[in-house]
Amino acid sequence: MKMHFITLSKLASLLLMTTLMGTQSLSGQTKKINRLDFKTAQYLKTYFKYTEGNQIIVSGHRGGNEPGFPENSIEGLQNVLTQMPAMFEIDPRLTKDSVIVLMHDATLDRTTTGKGKLKDHTWKELQSIRLKDHSGKVTNCKIPTLEAVIKWSKGKTIVNLDKKDVPMWMTAALIKKLHGERNVMLTVHNGAEARYYYDRFPNIMMSAFVRNTKEYEDMCSAGVPWSNIIAYIGTSLNAENQKIYETLHSKGVRCMISLAPTDDKLATSTERAAKYKEEIDTKPDIIESDIPTEVWRALQTSLNK
Repeated sequence: MKMHFITLSKLASLLLMTTLMGTQSLSGQTKKINRLDFKTAQYLKTYFKYTEGNQIIVSGHRGGNEPGFPENSIEGLQNVLTQMPAMFEIDPRLTKDSVIVLMHDATLDRTTTGKGKLKDHTWKELQSIRLKDHSGKVTNCKIPTLEAVIKWSKGKTIVNLDKKDVPMWMTAALIKKLHGERNVMLTVHNGAEARYYYDRFPNIMMSAFVRNTKEYEDMCSAGVPWSNIIAYIGTSLNAENQKIYETLHSKGVRCMISLAPTDDKLATSTERAAKYKEEIDTKPDIIESDIPTEVWRALQTSLNK
């Protein structure tokens, strides 16, 4: 096959190219979205393999947060994709009747018109609840099921499932049912979790916590190939994690930082843009942010200089 004669860096560059696709906006008008489309899990693994000179990938934390668009909603994910290509970290949780839905908090109060613990409500009861955006404005968006989000994401993006209260066997069963290896990534906090998923899905990509030598050695002991892993190494690249960063690169592993607890919380877009530029200049491989569209704009500014 001709594909064998394409270098990994060349293939990664080709996969980074965005494709425009028609979709309906919330207003009913047709918009176009940027998509990341992988025909096989192997293509996905190649996309995430570190090679020198790779472009930075942006990930929307909790799906991203913009006025009028709630976190952990299909509408919010779609809104981001109308502006840029992105992957998304999302938060699966269980309802009272064991339906897996997206919700970061254990309670409904902050992000919805509902009250109390999510696990005390059935899926049917949640149908009358509406999601709020970051400012607390009520939208017409409903809490989505994880199954609906995975189906929606195929051919558009990669969804990275954080670990909340959903048992791993239930997550694995859903991925198997939906054949999700080419558009689903799994956050794992230790080597044992990584091994559990690898034994069931040898080609699945995982986002692993590898912030220090102890966590690195734990992942090594699990026996999961580094080609299945991207590594979360902290909130910035600094002297403390530089050695881990270099070691992971030598294994072909892309390193991710998350700006959600730090730079994203600055008061103005101007302040955030300045800090995002500083982070971009340190050359992380993946940047996770609550405001992925602002990070993307900062990245394009840096690339065009």
